[in-house]
Amino acid sequence: MAMNIIWMAFFVIAFIIALVKLVFFGDTEIFKLLADGIFDSAKSSVMDVALPLAGTMVFFLGLMNIAEKAGAIQKLAKWMNPFLSRLFPEVPANHPAMGHMVMNFSANMLGLDNAATPFGLKAMESLQGLNPDKEKATNAQIMFLVLHTSGLTIIPLTIISYRLAAGSHDAASIFIPCVLATIGTTLSSIIMVGLYQKLKWDRVLISWLVGLVLFMCIVLLGVNSLSPTNKELFSKIAGSSILLAIVVTIIVGGAYKKVSVFDAFIEGAKNGFDVIIKIIPYLVAMLVAIRVFRDSGAMVYVLNGLTYLIQLTGVNTEFVDALPVAIMKPLSGSGARGMMLDVFQTHGPDSFVGKLASIFQGSADTTFYIIALYFGSVGIKKVRYALWAGIFADLIGVVIAILIGYTFFK
Repeated sequence: MAMNIIWMAFFVIAFIIALVKLVFFGDTEIFKLLADGIFDSAKSSVMDVALPLAGTMVFFLGLMNIAEKAGAIQKLAKWMNPFLSRLFPEVPANHPAMGHMVMNFSANMLGLDNAATPFGLKAMESLQGLNPDKEKATNAQIMFLVLHTSGLTIIPLTIISYRLAAGSHDAASIFIPCVLATIGTTLSSIIMVGLYQKLKWDRVLISWLVGLVLFMCIVLLGVNSLSPTNKELFSKIAGSSILLAIVVTIIVGGAYKKVSVFDAFIEGAKNGFDVIIKIIPYLVAMLVAIRVFRDSGAMVYVLNGLTYLIQLTGVNTEFVDALPVAIMKPLSGSGARGMMLDVFQTHGPDSFVGKLASIFQGSADTTFYIIALYFGSVGIKKVRYALWAGIFADLIGVVIAILIGYTFFK
């Protein structure tokens, strides 16, 4: 219901704004702009999003099938079961979904968005197999989605790469702030959704959460001890090298377990196109609505309104110029990335605004896109509280990012 209202609101608000611009300001091009945007975004949803995703899906679902046949997914699920069984009490012990979710979280932590998506879709498919009402999201699916939207990352590889390309002389300076922001967002998401779902907060769950925080702190301290040059080098090669190591390990491990790795890869890869075909309507619907909303100027009005309200409080408003990235991030990853690059061009990547925009980009994920993609892939229409929980996680991420930005760079 919530998604229906928001999706419709994007179009209605855009139309009203366009009508006002035409009648009161004589903007005769506004409706043409919106109409062109509909066709352009509908095309790009398929050509620039779905089709590039298809190749990634085919490859990683093929690898996933090898891992499953070799028993790696089951072993991974068994190892993580004490922790995940408490976050996902509806999922049976050692269920393959546990392993799929671990693979998704691991890829996200390494900043490997393209690899994380196929693992996440596979996890959602596994969770859907346990769903008694196929059109209604379960608690487990919502917990998984909100954790995914919290965007936990320990190697913000992509953001550092964009900063380098923009001419930054201190590209790795946002490494620690980005990681701290995503840790805070993820922990807040677990607590928020866990309280709503009335999870059992026993010693095991708390110990795992504390252990994960300690692990992240060790990684942060280790990376922080490196020189700026070595930090950039680490950020460049760590994620990619670990990804390649995972690919080789799955293939070699499958062969060791006497799995016909090529045949298993082809068998799993065939499912990639089936998934893409399922999600294309959801992607087109959401991305077109976001494009129309943005082209109408609604995003600018929202930003100006927030700026005015913030100024009334007397709070330092230096962060406002970076807010477009935070506002766009839940709607569109590419849109937020474009706004981050625009901030780099306008203010410089090493300015306070440029660094804060980088933290915004890394502190959360694209909630609306992920809901459309993941729930759409398994045919879920009733998202329940997933939308507001995801948006609240995004809001927490923005607040934490601002606090961290001022702590580190002001």
